[in-house]
Amino acid sequence: MSAETQASSQNTTGADAVDAAIAKGIDLDGTPIPAEKLELYNKIMALEANRQRSGVSNTMRSRIVRIGSKHIAKDELNQMLTDAGFAPLKEKEIAFFMAANK
Repeated sequence: MSAETQASSQNTTGADAVDAAIAKGIDLDGTPIPAEKLELYNKIMALEANRQRSGVSNTMRSRIVRIGSKHIAKDELNQMLTDAGFAPLKEKEIAFFMAANK
């Protein structure tokens, strides 16, 4: 199967698409991911897999802020967080995530 055919038959939406591509060692455009990049990624992910977790709510909030900031305006995201019972956006999150996505 050519790289072009492989890329076109591969799902390229959502986080699962990225995970599947990494597992195959093939980027979403069908090109091989260099071995050095895969090795470093796998090394770091193994470290993260062994890290003790303190709670799901903190992780959920972090993901909401990180990903939501790409799609939702600051004031709306902040309101959504507080409405759901999470802490509002912190100044450092606004500076980092909201400024980076403008």
